[in-house]
Amino acid sequence: MLALGIDPGTANTGYGIVRGDRSGLVSLVECGVIRTRPRDPLPARLNEIFDGVTQLIARHRPDALSVEDVFYSRNVRTTVVLGHARGVILLAGQQAALEIHEFAPAEIKKAVVGSGAATKEQVQFMLTRLLRLKAVPQPSDAADGVAAALAYLMSARLPSLAVATRTRADQQDRGRRDAAVARALARMAARRAGGGDESGQ
Repeated sequence: MLALGIDPGTANTGYGIVRGDRSGLVSLVECGVIRTRPRDPLPARLNEIFDGVTQLIARHRPDALSVEDVFYSRNVRTTVVLGHARGVILLAGQQAALEIHEFAPAEIKKAVVGSGAATKEQVQFMLTRLLRLKAVPQPSDAADGVAAALAYLMSARLPSLAVATRTRADQQDRGRRDAAVARALARMAARRAGGGDESGQ
């Protein structure tokens, strides 16, 4: 499965393409940033973001789009403008008929690190571990896009992981039961052998 993760922004929109297989292994295919010119009007910048995401989808043909949800800033204008950027990203995914998922920042941290209160440094460290990278994806916006893609892949395989965990637990229980039965049979055999020796004397 191939996931396109997006960290929306009007200046820098980070993205990451991550591949996940049925065994749970994940690998980074590509990451980067879609940049817009600060002096351009908002509609032109949104068009650049839309075109950039559309090109990524056409080039990689991902199975799913994972987008970081709006971070509500005290600056209302910042929140509204960021919402516009998310809107054109979601539109690009919808037009490509992708499976679309939205994750709050805390959900992404929890999926990647295991804690919704994880720091950015902890998230980046786990990215390098999970993806077997020598360095953290740069710039940080790209790393955030990779984290969004990973969050989807990690959450998408949770049911299979649960099944695998239950299977391992069942196997361990069965192994313990078999070992207990074997020990009981050995004790019974030893008692019979001891009784036989006494009767022969």
